[in-house]
Amino acid sequence: MSTPNLNADDDQIIAATQQWLEKAVIGLNLCPFAKAVHVKKQVRYVVSSATTPEVLLETLMNELQLLSDTDPEDIDTTLLIHPFVLGDFLDYNEFLDVADAALEDMQLDGELQVASFHPQYQFADTDINDIGNFTNRAPYPILHLLREDSIERAVEAFPEASEIFDKNIETMEKLGHDGWDSLDVGPAK
Repeated sequence: MSTPNLNADDDQIIAATQQWLEKAVIGLNLCPFAKAVHVKKQVRYVVSSATTPEVLLETLMNELQLLSDTDPEDIDTTLLIHPFVLGDFLDYNEFLDVADAALEDMQLDGELQVASFHPQYQFADTDINDIGNFTNRAPYPILHLLREDSIERAVEAFPEASEIFDKNIETMEKLGHDGWDSLDVGPAK
């Protein structure tokens, strides 16, 4: 498994994230909702220089507030990329509870939510190299901040939204590790 390039500058980190979004998330149709906000340039990319979970939490809360306060036509979703903290997936996974608690403390639960992507992403009860895990693997740890309203509109537009997970696993199984590696979008097996 490859590791993120921690010597990259912010522009390189964003470029790698955009490449992953375009080739994997949109290209493989892992998220049928991603293309529209990407094409409309409504995705905010933020690279955090945080080196501790505490500083990342502060950045996360600032970004949650900014997203809440901003017109969805300007920013519909935010990818908070944090290459220097929570590189270990188990630590990252535990931080997701902190992120959810921040949403509640800020009274933004029900308005916003946090989705998760990580170079070592692993679903419960799977082998680390299970190809299904790659649906949530990204070149860097990412907290994806989403609007609940946008999710609801997307689900209305794609009535089969409940089948996305199963279709993604099927896509990844057909693609296989060699196919994923050939995309050149991040962590390899």
